[in-house]
Amino acid sequence: MFNGEINFMGVRKKIMMISLVLVVLSLITLFTQKLNVGIDFTGGSIIEIGYQKTMDLNPIRKALADARFEDAIVQHFGSAKEVLIRLAPRADQDKAELSSQVIGILKDISNDVFDVRRVDFVGPQVGEELTEDGGLAVLYALIAILIYVSLRFEYRFSLGAVAALIHDVTITLGVFSVFQLDFDLSVVAALLAVIGYSLNDTIVVFDRIRENFRKIRKKTPVQVINISINQTISRTLMTSATTLLVLVALFFFGGEVIHAFALALIIGVLVGTYSSIYIASAAILAMGISRADLLVPEKEGSDQPESMP
Repeated sequence: MFNGEINFMGVRKKIMMISLVLVVLSLITLFTQKLNVGIDFTGGSIIEIGYQKTMDLNPIRKALADARFEDAIVQHFGSAKEVLIRLAPRADQDKAELSSQVIGILKDISNDVFDVRRVDFVGPQVGEELTEDGGLAVLYALIAILIYVSLRFEYRFSLGAVAALIHDVTITLGVFSVFQLDFDLSVVAALLAVIGYSLNDTIVVFDRIRENFRKIRKKTPVQVINISINQTISRTLMTSATTLLVLVALFFFGGEVIHAFALALIIGVLVGTYSSIYIASAAILAMGISRADLLVPEKEGSDQPESMP
């Protein structure tokens, strides 16, 4: 158990101002620069190729660029012998012709034997549906969390938890927008995982805050929240550290296919750890939480002795 006395809430106003600036910058970037959405959302073709030996991607990228496929995404998946090619849709070319042309280019640049494992096409209409469904999934998750935390704790806690989650998702999306990182369905899945992870961390802190408000009588709300965070900080940091170890390993050794997924989770875990300590707790403090709000109401007549039969 951590026994230090860090005054987390003493710097809450400065921290919340920094967070507000980051959220605003993220929103501005999302509206101006937008996200670099993948074929899952825009539509296009996906071709999976399996070689018998390790394949260098640079010649493939150069050959596709020379053939006017400048926007093609070429990456390994699974192993260095397997290549994944993503192509944006072309209005003037049939999808079957498109895949045949790409396969012909691959045959021209190398004599290596390869197998075409999969050729898939995602239409623009499907891409639009995926965009809408992905956004709704995040929205529904936030609404469900708002209801759950309201029932388990108190409405101020639910608003604080949702504020922290919106903060986490917005900043994660902002990083993807600023650096124009690939945004696909795996990133949407990562965002939902971030929401679950951050909520779990916040619930642990909220549980301790509620418990201490009922148990500690001669402390101010700021002092009670500080005590609660100090009591849970070791658990929060250990959980985040072990989770990040796995995610960093996935990012560096899991292959390019899950890079975006792992990166989104890394950003989300870092931001979620920070928000569960500062944003969620500072939000309920700003809304005026007090010990009286968390006391369990006594039932009428509970102090009366039971009558004998």
